[in-house]
Amino acid sequence: MQSIGNDNVRQALNEREGFQIWWRLMRPHTLTASFVPVFIGTMLTPLDEINWLLFGAMLLACMLIQCATNMFNEYYDFVRGLDNEQSVGIGGTIVRDGIKPKTVLSLALTFYAISMLLGVYICMESSWYIALIGLACMLCGYLYTGGPYPISYTPFGELTSGVFMGAIIICITYYIQTDTLTGSVVLISIPVTIFIACINFANNLRDHDGDKLNGRRTVAILLGRKKGVTFLGICFIVSYVITAVFIAVGLLPIWAVITFLSIKKARDAYRGFIGKTMPLEMMPAMKATGQTNTIYGLLLVIALLIQQFVPLSF
Repeated sequence: MQSIGNDNVRQALNEREGFQIWWRLMRPHTLTASFVPVFIGTMLTPLDEINWLLFGAMLLACMLIQCATNMFNEYYDFVRGLDNEQSVGIGGTIVRDGIKPKTVLSLALTFYAISMLLGVYICMESSWYIALIGLACMLCGYLYTGGPYPISYTPFGELTSGVFMGAIIICITYYIQTDTLTGSVVLISIPVTIFIACINFANNLRDHDGDKLNGRRTVAILLGRKKGVTFLGICFIVSYVITAVFIAVGLLPIWAVITFLSIKKARDAYRGFIGKTMPLEMMPAMKATGQTNTIYGLLLVIALLIQQFVPLSF
């Protein structure tokens, strides 16, 4: 993570004591990557076929895995000496709040254990093949910053997070509700997958300089800061173009045009990175990237819900 010199990071980031310490540890601005796909996969299912207990179990399991992944990130970046009191973009639970590293690691493992119990219930109600996919997701969550060769050090971080948190969650959520999986569901997951990958990419754009000094080889580093910002904009455009095509061919209902209301937030995210070099300067842009995914995803959920009552397409 990149340092910002002698600035008072705690004050600049408005970090507070008490419950806020643990809330920051979970990095709530990233949690849209876990709950939006669950909602989308569920709303692709006919309302009268939805098992709401399965929905709740899947939602909680995915969010716990996401939180645990963020905690592993906090723990291993500290262990490797990447985080300090002035690092931006972290929960700061260890380096600024004084929480013991082992406590963070134990909490992450506890979240994994609870998600596994939820996974058992999900498998009992659907298929035990889901267990294999779930374990693969958990393994990737751990290996993103843990293990001898962390995924976050490579150019595959965005791809891994996008596919596992986007396409796979949407497909699993749809499958456990319907006992089937269609090609249309896989295709519909593509824009969401890209948006989720963009959250990771925005994080790496912000941390470009610090990550480069620490030997990481992320996509943002390979492209460079200026080309990286352009690439982020292209990813946004591609997602909206794909959405428009899916609406035009009837893969998505015409109601899905409301997802384009999220374009303003995507534009804010893109413009927020232009010309910025300091991590604190880029925090609003990074948050806007996560908000783009949230707004797009929730608007898509609303569109799919309206379609259930008022079917309409080209």
